[in-house]
Amino acid sequence: MGINKELIDILACPKCKGDLKLTEEEDGFICNNCKLRYPIKDDIPVMLIDEAIPLSEG
Repeated sequence: MGINKELIDILACPKCKGDLKLTEEEDGFICNNCKLRYPIKDDIPVMLIDEAIPLSEG
């Protein structure tokens, strides 16, 4: 189905309110400021800080 472009433009990181970038696989959003990945499950972005996945440093 894909993520709506308008949705991508208005979403912000719930932790720092910074910009998010859609992953290449379109399976999550990345916040480079917080080094977190917010997953997309069943075409719905999960924008909960507790559900965010830390990005690996390597």
